[in-house]
Amino acid sequence: MLERISTYAAAEDYINSIPRFSGKNDMEDTRRFLKHMGSPGENCRIIHIAGTNGKGSVCAYLCSVFREAGIRAGMFTSPHLVTMRERMAVNGRIATEEEFMEAFSFVAERLSALPSEPADKEYHPSFFEFLFFMAMHFFERAGVEYIVLETGLGGRLDATNAVADKELCVITSIGYDHMEYLGDTLPEIAAEKAGIMRCGVPVVYPVLQPEVAAEIEACAARIGAATEPLLPEAIKEIKIQHKTIDFSLHLNYYDYIGFTVSTTALYQTQNAALAVRALMCLKDERITVPAMQAGVRKMVWEGRMEEILPSVYLDGAHNIDGIRAFIDTVRTQPCSGKRKLLFSMVKDKQYQAVIEEIALSGLFDEIGVAALTGERALPLKVMENSFRQYTGSLCRAYDDLRAAFEETALAKNDEDRAYIVGSLYLAGEIKALLRRPRRDRF
Repeated sequence: MLERISTYAAAEDYINSIPRFSGKNDMEDTRRFLKHMGSPGENCRIIHIAGTNGKGSVCAYLCSVFREAGIRAGMFTSPHLVTMRERMAVNGRIATEEEFMEAFSFVAERLSALPSEPADKEYHPSFFEFLFFMAMHFFERAGVEYIVLETGLGGRLDATNAVADKELCVITSIGYDHMEYLGDTLPEIAAEKAGIMRCGVPVVYPVLQPEVAAEIEACAARIGAATEPLLPEAIKEIKIQHKTIDFSLHLNYYDYIGFTVSTTALYQTQNAALAVRALMCLKDERITVPAMQAGVRKMVWEGRMEEILPSVYLDGAHNIDGIRAFIDTVRTQPCSGKRKLLFSMVKDKQYQAVIEEIALSGLFDEIGVAALTGERALPLKVMENSFRQYTGSLCRAYDDLRAAFEETALAKNDEDRAYIVGSLYLAGEIKALLRRPRRDRF
């Protein structure tokens, strides 16, 4: 079947047909197939990112600085918003359909050429593994020097952890998510994320929760990894402007240096600072302070407090810590009119706690809910009833996402602000809606 796939649409359909949360292979399977591919990326400098929130943003900040420094870098992230090609990018440019197909065909060919021993006969990459293998081949062909890898879920058992050698590891903020796989406490979750560390390889992490930092440090000590903590006092003088945030960051050799992030999302100051701290650990003389400042300033990450239309913000926050960070940012934004919210979520997240947090914030004058497409979608009635527990009749349910977007974002007054939040899948559906030809949108 794989040999007959010759178009991008067919390749995307095939990958989508692979179960995402079942039939997971063990790490040895993944390592064996990566070796069978010729160990792509083994001569590159690999930076591995794990964590609960902020992974994708840290990856994007790193690669933006690499670009400013004239360094060729590949970036593998997930999930995508509109097209699978977003998951693999070189120097900020996502793979073309032709490049995607070349990588797909290579992985398919290597899969058909697996040795016929019984242990290997039934092997097939999972959804995430297939895309990871494609990305590593794509980066190898593109001749990148650095590869920035974002874990999909966890760390220790994540497919991306199959790479043998790493230049640097980064662990972003840790929160409650995917507890059925990672553990019920923050230290347990942190230990799973810390599984990306390697002996002698520096690990950069923020000191936000004492128990999390202690667990990361204990894991690092057991395997001999060098710890590079980002302390809270390293970030100061945060000034929120109209569309940007200025802050100062303490760098070991330069004292405090000024940076600007091109967003009003407060949480991005932490992610940018973590990326800069990581870049300093590389000791690459091409990565200068001006390159870091320019790279941080120019980075724009879709679906993270992104202003998609005037005073309309799209944010992919999808767990309790992400929602709290979202709410903190909303509070900083002055609004002389109404604050309107469009919400949706998937059913395997802590939707009740998230909805309670949003409703009890008291920030939103109007709340709309609309169901996502797909079997993971949280039913519309469940979202509506959950909000009504706290808001009475304030919540309105929409059967159609287009209608919900029209009333929330397009029909608002100039002095109103509209926010769309709850899932990166929701962000993707909104982005796809906006990319349609104007006559087909609304």
